[in-house]
Amino acid sequence: MHQYQLDSIDTLDSRQFIMAVKRLADSLSYGTDASPFLGSGTEYVQSRLYQPGDPVRSIDWRITARTGKFHVKEFETPKRMPCYLLVDTSASMTVSSTKRSKYATAVYIAGGLAFACLDRISPVAVLGVGDTDLRYTPSLSRDKIMQWLHKLRTYNLGERTRLADRIRELGPLLINRSLIVTLSDLHQPEAIGPLKRLGQKHDVVALQLLDPAEECLRGAGFVRGREAETGRHLTTRGKNMGIDQMELEQELKRGRVDHMVIPTDRTFAYELRHFFKSRGLLGRGAR
Repeated sequence: MHQYQLDSIDTLDSRQFIMAVKRLADSLSYGTDASPFLGSGTEYVQSRLYQPGDPVRSIDWRITARTGKFHVKEFETPKRMPCYLLVDTSASMTVSSTKRSKYATAVYIAGGLAFACLDRISPVAVLGVGDTDLRYTPSLSRDKIMQWLHKLRTYNLGERTRLADRIRELGPLLINRSLIVTLSDLHQPEAIGPLKRLGQKHDVVALQLLDPAEECLRGAGFVRGREAETGRHLTTRGKNMGIDQMELEQELKRGRVDHMVIPTDRTFAYELRHFFKSRGLLGRGAR
C-alpha cells in the first residue's frame, strides 16, 4: 500500500517536488495496468445496456436479440489516448483550513498523472481553468511537463473559475477520443452540464478537491464570510453555501463522468490508485 503524507508540499523546493510527483506516479502503477479506457478501439471487451447518446453503429445485435434489450459493444482503446489535465487556478482553490491547499494538492496530482501517462507513452496536455488563458498542447516531453508544473506551482492565483468555458472550448478541438481529468473544487454549478456532455464522447474524470472546513458549511447556522473570487462580503445560512455532494454525485453519474472526492487533510495515494485501477478492471460506469 502506497501512501504519502503531503503536509509540507507547498514548501518543497522544485527538486523535492518533482521527486514526490514521481513517487506518486509510481504508486499509481498507471503504465502496468491494462488500458483503463473503454471506447472505439480494436479489441472487444464487453457489451452493456444502451444509454442515450450511444452511437447506433455500436449496437450489439446478437445480445440485443437474445435479451430483448438494446446493448452496445465496448472496445479497449489504445493506450496512447491523449490525456488533458484541467487544473482549476481560481481563487477558491487557495482557501485552506489546513497546511495543504486544494490548489497545491491539485498540482501535485496533476504531476503524478502526467508522469504516469508519459510512462505509457500517452501525450499529456494541461489547461488552466481560470481567467488567464493558460494552456499547453499534448506533449511526450518530460522536460516540458516539468516546466508546466513549475509554472503552475508559481502561478499568481486570484482568478475566477472558468471551468464551464474551458470545457466548452475544449470539446470541439478533440478529434480523437481522449481522457479528460478535471482537478477542481467544482464550485461552478454551470460546469456540470458541459462536463456531462463531454462525457458522452470522451472518457471524463472529475477529481474534486475538498477542504475539511467545507464539509461543515451546510450544517452550520448563519455564516458571515467573503467570496474568494469576487471579494464580496455575505451573510447567509450554511445550507445555502457549499455543494450538495449527493446531488452532484448523481448528476455526474448520470453523465457517465467518473467522480472522486479528495480531502486535503488525508492521505489519498492508495485510494487514487485504486480509483484508476478499478476503471480498468470494471470499465466505465461499472462501479
